[in-house]
Amino acid sequence: MDLSSLIHLGLMGLLVASLPLAIVWMSSDAHKYRKLVWVMVFLTFDLIVFGGFTRLTDSGLGCPDWPGCYGEANPFLAHEQISAAEAAMPTGPVTVAKAWIEMIHRYLAMGIGALILALLFTSVKQWRRTHDAVFQPAMPIALLASVLVQGAFGAWTVTLKLQPVIVTIHLLLGMTLLAMLVWMGCREDALLKPPAALQKGGTVRGLVARLRALRWLSLLAAVVLTVQIALGGWVSTNYATMACDTFPLCQGAIVPELDFEHGFHLWRELGKTMEGHYLPFSALVAIHWVHRAFALAVVLVLGLAAWRAWRLPALGKTARLLVLVMVAQLLTGIATVYFSFPLAIAVMHNAGAALLVILVTMLNYRVKFQLDAARAVPAPGLAASASTH
Repeated sequence: MDLSSLIHLGLMGLLVASLPLAIVWMSSDAHKYRKLVWVMVFLTFDLIVFGGFTRLTDSGLGCPDWPGCYGEANPFLAHEQISAAEAAMPTGPVTVAKAWIEMIHRYLAMGIGALILALLFTSVKQWRRTHDAVFQPAMPIALLASVLVQGAFGAWTVTLKLQPVIVTIHLLLGMTLLAMLVWMGCREDALLKPPAALQKGGTVRGLVARLRALRWLSLLAAVVLTVQIALGGWVSTNYATMACDTFPLCQGAIVPELDFEHGFHLWRELGKTMEGHYLPFSALVAIHWVHRAFALAVVLVLGLAAWRAWRLPALGKTARLLVLVMVAQLLTGIATVYFSFPLAIAVMHNAGAALLVILVTMLNYRVKFQLDAARAVPAPGLAASASTH
């Protein structure tokens, strides 16, 4: 890819970033830095959902090189090469539509990268001037490192021809970036908004004990959710969604024939075993079945965490949203199989996973914040003066 095409590509990323930046800096919000963080949460959620759409429409190789498309900055300029590839293989990985889907995904990713640079620049500038904890630059630096690693895996996704483990890690890194931004947004809220009252009616010691238990449970919820998202990514990247085409049974049995050895060997080509043979169908069944079975653990752990949090007024809203999204996620997962993998429902299922990441991250931050506030209450007495966030 020549220098002019790279510059053109960079300008596309800046163009994508310019609209949200303009919205933030022209708003009447007094805390524009905090607002920028939450705008980035929204855009990163959109990027993950569109990434799922890219994967589900088989558009990951719509442009078979990286970072451009046949060495060009957009599919318009590569129209001749794309049309030739589509004519040679009309149902293949390269079509005009798939090229645009893939490049729009890349433009969104570059826009978020530009926004992270803007966030880091603002953070460093304001930190040097005020030393206000709101602008502490450690998190923006971590965000920049995360997005650079994410970009590398995005490149390898294309150059290694959709190798399942690379695509799955790419998904997990996107979810990690989303969780980091949510955590940062919650921190900005806690630093900028005045504290409100914690729950009343119990001793500080009792409240601390309840929050400590919930802290460990919410951490376990985050771990379990991460494992389930990895398993879901493994299903999607191996095209195993319809390996179990009924529910609740799979291939007519509670436990069908399962080939774990081939299904969960990580480093291999798409659709192939480690020896280079075609992947057995029983391996695809194993991939799908494990994701479906592990959903029971997710329901149990996240449901218990939500129930415990529901009983604390400061955490009740987050808990209720968590239950609502978890139920919707179960329904879209079942509907994806029941209706034979409709694209819209599959994309909704991917979006549900991202929403669960947002809510579980919020729960973890707010439980930690409440626990720290409760521990800071002096001597015996009722818990007062801590944040609801």
